Amino acid sequence: MVFTWINLAMLVFLVAGFAFAAGPVVGSLLLSPHYTKGDVGMSYECGMPPHGTSWVRFGINYYIYALIFLAFDVDVLYLFPVAAHYPDAEGFVPLVKVFIFLAVLALGVAYFWRKGVFTWPRRISE
Repeated sequence: MVFTWINLAMLVFLVAGFAFAAGPVVGSLLLSPHYTKGDVGMSYECGMPPHGTSWVRFGINYYIYALIFLAFDVDVLYLFPVAAHYPDAEGFVPLVKVFIFLAVLALGVAYFWRKGVFTWPRRISE
């Protein structure tokens, strides 16, 4: 491989990109104050002082619902580019692909429903 000016320019820009990314991180580690006493070490709750302990146990169901929401929310985001490109498409092939995608999503919902993920327990066992 012959080393040309373009390779040198790419190498310089790569090093400069890493320097611009790492520079603020290293600068903040070296220049920032390091106290953890007083209000700095407290957990943040919307600008108000926290009441009670911060070690509250939440049920795992909250996290499962959040993960399912994120999974289906991201899947639905794939439909926006398809909808934007659909008027330019010819034939029924894109429509069939969208219906296949929606069928896979529906199968996922049916699977989670059958497994009982969407049922909310009355009391969370410890």
